[in-house]
This record gives sequence, C-alpha cells and structure tokens, in this order.
Amino acid sequence: MLNETKRILEDVKNGNLSVDDALLKLKIEPFTDIEYAKIDNHRKIRQGAPEVIYGAGKTVEQITGIISTMKDNGQDKILITRVEADKADAISKIHDIAYYPEARIGFCGTFKKVDGLGKIVVATAGTSDIPVAEEAAITAESLGNDVTRIYDVGVAGIHRLLAHKEEFMSASVVIAIAGMEGALASVVGGLCDCPVIAVPTSVGYGASFGGLSALLSMLNSCASGVSVVNIDNGFGAGYLASMINHR
Repeated sequence: MLNETKRILEDVKNGNLSVDDALLKLKIEPFTDIEYAKIDNHRKIRQGAPEVIYGAGKTVEQITGIISTMKDNGQDKILITRVEADKADAISKIHDIAYYPEARIGFCGTFKKVDGLGKIVVATAGTSDIPVAEEAAITAESLGNDVTRIYDVGVAGIHRLLAHKEEFMSASVVIAIAGMEGALASVVGGLCDCPVIAVPTSVGYGASFGGLSALLSMLNSCASGVSVVNIDNGFGAGYLASMINHR
C-alpha cells in the first residue's frame, strides 16, 4: 500500500496539491493530547491506515471527543470497534455515523473505494461465529477491499465448504473463523494457495475454555500458510488481511 507521505509527494508532483498545502499536511502535530486520550495523527502516514477507536470501556463523551479531535486533524474516515448499540445511538446525535450492529462497529464518513489487489474471503464454521466475522468483513471493506462472505461451512458438514472451493481458491486472502475445535482453518489452509488468517472464537461448550481450545488448534495447524490472531479478534484479522491484499 502506498503510504500517505508518498501520496502527498505524488500529488505535489502531479500538480494536484501545492507545496504549501503538502507542508501543512506533514506539519500537523504527531499527536493531540486531550487528557484522556492522545490521538495519533500520523498513524496513516506511518502505517497506511488511520487510527481506529476501540469503543469498549470508553464513555460516549470520550468517544465523541476523540471523533471531534480526529476530524479537526483532517481524518474523514473513522472506524469505531466494539461499540454497543445504545452508545452508537448516543454518538449519532453528535456525529453522523453508520452503525453495523452485528459487528458492533460504527463508522464516520464513507468507506474507502475498493483498491485491493484481489478478493478477501471471510468464512465461518458456524452461524454463531458471524459477529466476529462481520467485524472482520466491515473492517476490511472500510479499508478498500472487496469482501466475499461464506458463512456456516464448518467441518461438521464438509460438503458445504467444498461447494465454495472456487471462491476459496481464487481469493487473495482468506479469514477462517471458528470456535469449538477450530478445525476450519486447517481445512481451508489445505485448499488455498493464499495466506489464511485464522480467528478462534469463544463459541463452544465448557471444554472449549472460551476459545482457548480453538486458539491452540489453530496454532498447531498442520497446513502451511496459516497465521493466527487472538480470540474473537475480527478487527485484527480484517486489518491484516487488508495489508496483505494491498501489497
């Protein structure tokens, strides 16, 4: 992915941005201190994507204050993860946000236009894994990726998965999301020639230990090319998949 600094320099070169405006973009303070948060204004320049707000544990007043500060510093696309519906409703009275209840994601602005190299497939073993999958999918879409969702294709009925083998085999990245024993990631890893990002979920009965069983299974996958993010970390999987899809 072209980083923001390179984009600014290319805009100057192509005559789309004046030198003074470019200098102003680069001179913005690296972070803004608003007492309860320090907003990283240079995240997009360093990493290619702007800072994201983790909504869990934050008050409505804190989230709206962070959004206001981001907007004041030129960030027009703001992703808010793990935000509950009642908080999203309160935030929407101050800032215009779209809310995705299944993913528990709020978004200010419009999604980045699709500019990824290929398609990201987000697959779940079961319907109960969909909330984590939607967090991954919405995150990836907001970062400019074409996403295909394939849900409820776990190994308990492997024919359901094999019915979608063309989508899996043509993907540039696959996010495989599963609880219980987490076997989906290994099976998908054995089908695909692209990176597979495994996401263990906390779905399962007592001996699943809140997703720990799936996590350990995925870490011990015998399929090559499978990497693993933390339990229920749909955001991390979607973000990483976007980075891969923009290389």
